[in-house]
Amino acid sequence: MKPVMLLLLATVVSLSATTEMAFAEGAAPSGDSGSLKILGAGLAFGLAAFGAGIGLGYVGSAGLAVISENPALQSKVFIFVGMVESIAIYGIVMMFIILGQ
Repeated sequence: MKPVMLLLLATVVSLSATTEMAFAEGAAPSGDSGSLKILGAGLAFGLAAFGAGIGLGYVGSAGLAVISENPALQSKVFIFVGMVESIAIYGIVMMFIILGQ
């Protein structure tokens, strides 16, 4: 439960840093979406990597247990590890899509 609270705290701190600080200028500039793009790209990759890391921990530990009992199943374990790792790759792709717009 503690990593979830740490992630929530980091999200709140990063969102509070993007709020407008100058109230005297009137209307906010319309072209100031660059910081929100960077925030969205960072969240897309960060949350995908965070989830992939947790999933890789479970799959890796179970995979090592399976390989220690039956070494013939090593290739199937590598397939499952690759499936979990693809989540982080999807996060990287989404990050580049967000930054490219």
